Amino acid sequence: MNTVSSVLNRKNFNPVTASPDTTVIEALQIMAEKNIGSLVVMQGNNYLGIVTERDYSRKVILKGKNSAETKVSDIMSTDLPSISPSDKIEHCMELMTTKNIRYMPVFDNNKLTGIISMSDVVKETILSQKETINQLQSYIQS
Repeated sequence: MNTVSSVLNRKNFNPVTASPDTTVIEALQIMAEKNIGSLVVMQGNNYLGIVTERDYSRKVILKGKNSAETKVSDIMSTDLPSISPSDKIEHCMELMTTKNIRYMPVFDNNKLTGIISMSDVVKETILSQKETINQLQSYIQS
């Protein structure tokens, strides 16, 4: 099974970020413009967390908070497990499934180098299976 680094190499990681003082409504506007489901929350070069559409729905809407007044720092996910580029995709899938999360930060020497989403993990798994099928077909035909 492939590693996280193979996914990151294909993705060309350019994180869409927000500061902790960004309002939730501003974060949602950025996500809508970029057609993404999460933002990386950074203070300068320091990773603080990730804010997702799920955070919005569960921590703002369901709690009756005001999106224009609530800051992303109040709702961001900070307790996500982190992974490294050398971790296997299978390990990511296991973590995401057991923790019921859709995004995980990737760190290399304590530096944020990417974000892996459940979608990335599924795509990588499908690619790996296609490669295996092609190899088996080649073997059978030779």
